[in-house]
Amino acid sequence: MDELELEDIALALVAPSKGILAADESTGTIKKRFDSINTASTEESRRDYRELLFSAKGIGDYISGVILYDETLRQNAKDGRSLVSLMKDQGIIPGIKVDMGTKPLAFAEGELITEGLDGLRDRLTEYHKLGARFAKWRAVISIGDGKPSEYCINTNAHALARYAALCQEAGLVPIVEPEVLMDGDHDIDECYAVTETTLKAVFDELYKQRVVLEQMLLKPNMVISGKDCPEQADVEEVATKTIYCFQQTVPAAVPGIVFLSGGQSERQATEHLNAMNQMGNHPWEISYSFGRALQASALQAWQGKAENAEAAQAAFLHRAKLTSAARDGEYSSDME
Repeated sequence: MDELELEDIALALVAPSKGILAADESTGTIKKRFDSINTASTEESRRDYRELLFSAKGIGDYISGVILYDETLRQNAKDGRSLVSLMKDQGIIPGIKVDMGTKPLAFAEGELITEGLDGLRDRLTEYHKLGARFAKWRAVISIGDGKPSEYCINTNAHALARYAALCQEAGLVPIVEPEVLMDGDHDIDECYAVTETTLKAVFDELYKQRVVLEQMLLKPNMVISGKDCPEQADVEEVATKTIYCFQQTVPAAVPGIVFLSGGQSERQATEHLNAMNQMGNHPWEISYSFGRALQASALQAWQGKAENAEAAQAAFLHRAKLTSAARDGEYSSDME
């Protein structure tokens, strides 16, 4: 695996029938997930949960790579092997979340900027030594009350491109994640307009900062109605408008688009992904980089108890299998 060029790694991550598991929840976020199943979030419980996911037998058939949190990249499984080697044994490529989360953007009320560029070059070198072969940085764009401002979009696009260039320099494939949030009562057309504007700004910055498009992946939101919008767009409209938006903005040189699930239910995210892949050939691979939409069932089955590990793995495998089918445009609801 280590001999692979960046283009090869990018293509391997969006191989047919496969997609990415986002298991990079920060300590704060995973605590919320564990709170929902009345389980204490400790270094050990987090390790146990993630080990259960990475060691599920056959998961390498559906998962090409896993985005890890810094803690997880350094952890060992119960038997003393590193979690990284556990993944590699299943043919899964380890990745790492490298941003430091969002902070309020100066002079832009209610808008956010992602931090983490300081010292990033040295961290990327270390992550490569620890076995990571791709990285992720998330920017957050929200809609409503006059948001987003052009200032917020451009500042985040600039940071995403700086991160991506540093990744490629360090031998890591950057996953560029500009997420237009579902929160709000905006309709699908407003989401379309903001997503289009954001993607144009992001690719403009990537070009200016000499990022090689063949050596990156895009992790965007789907074009979708706001969570509180009284009229929710149906599956076909989401698929059609999402693909059309990306045809307008994403160069064909990008090997793949790995969608985030962004607050959608497991089933919703799967249906939307399936519909997009059923629309025929696209210039890029249309795949997934789901967190909650791959993990929700497994987490519920596990409940923090060692005796439930097998049931949790079975739930995870089932969900991954359905998501993989959607990645190939072969999902149907009776598979649920």
